[in-house]
Amino acid sequence: MSTTDASAVGLAAERRRLRRAIEGVIGVPATEGNAVTVLRNGDEIFPAMLGAIRQAEHTIDLLTFVYWEGEIGTEFAQALAERAQAGVRVRVLLDALGARTMERALISLLEQNGVAVRWFRPLHRFRPAEVNHRTHRKVMIVDEAVGFTGGVGIADEWRGNARDQNEWRDTHFCVSGPAVDGLRAAFLDNWVETDPDLFDETVDRFPEQPQEGESVIQCVRGAAETGWSDLATLTRSLIQLARRRIRVTSAYFAPDDELLGRLLAAAERGVDIEILLPGPHADKRFVQLAGEAVFAPLLERGVRIWTFQPSMLHAKVLTVDGLLASVGSANVDNRSAALDEEINLVVLDPAIVEILDRHFDEDLERSIQLDLSRWDDRSLGQRVGERLVGPITKLF
Repeated sequence: MSTTDASAVGLAAERRRLRRAIEGVIGVPATEGNAVTVLRNGDEIFPAMLGAIRQAEHTIDLLTFVYWEGEIGTEFAQALAERAQAGVRVRVLLDALGARTMERALISLLEQNGVAVRWFRPLHRFRPAEVNHRTHRKVMIVDEAVGFTGGVGIADEWRGNARDQNEWRDTHFCVSGPAVDGLRAAFLDNWVETDPDLFDETVDRFPEQPQEGESVIQCVRGAAETGWSDLATLTRSLIQLARRRIRVTSAYFAPDDELLGRLLAAAERGVDIEILLPGPHADKRFVQLAGEAVFAPLLERGVRIWTFQPSMLHAKVLTVDGLLASVGSANVDNRSAALDEEINLVVLDPAIVEILDRHFDEDLERSIQLDLSRWDDRSLGQRVGERLVGPITKLF
């Protein structure tokens, strides 16, 4: 066997090891034959989503946490209303907290044209056990054939190409193949809480999904429940399984003691760990402070940390050993681990991981790396802030 053949066999064995471990831990089989397009920033993400909407012939299901005022929200509403008027079954599910600033005129436009609009856990229906548990999922499925998911909300903040503070940096996936069924299930899982009609046999066809791609994908849902969710288990498992490299991009990074311990243990066994986080344009400073509270032990173990400078970094991407990527709505914090409904795709495809790692490298060119000695000299006020926000992030 040649060196090249031996290397290929070794990589295949590693991919199989990762796949079976995650399937065994989560209990959700991965699907084969998926095609994935990596979409970076609003300049790529919004045209792809709007294009799919405008070409829809049968169904559109859209679930989002964020739907704010602005031009892109208007464009989405107009496109959805037009397809509903043309006879497409359109369902829109909005988190009542995240989308509370959506323009009322757009809601009226949707409903008047036949779009079914539902609100996840309305705020006027005050239920203490629910109010802090939101759906943070971002999912769109068109014609039961193509799905979108990632970190992007429907708001002008995501427009552009992360050139300055007005253009947020994010990553989204466009998927076709069997994994689309998993995205549909993530939508329906939240939809059924607002509407008893899960599907219409005269509209929903549940087609056999084509296997036209090379990506193996596992859909992992996080649920708003007491204790760890599957997504929390996934993140911990991926860190434990890594042998060579872990690369984390997270909008909100505030690991608990257990997750921090796993990161430190991985670093101590020789795994190269790189973490990319928001910099001066972070939109939630208190979460940023909570993450900064664990920088020192990470830096001391050789973990490299960068902060993105041009704009708010909102992407949620984790890659392992150049073989596996986890991309979706979940951050590395308590909200995603235990409080919110989330959805991530675990993709076993070196070609997709290579794209994501290249994007990571390009983001590093516009980031500043933290230095341990300088971090140890941070101000007393900074240290006090880190201590104060820790308990808060466990609630929010």
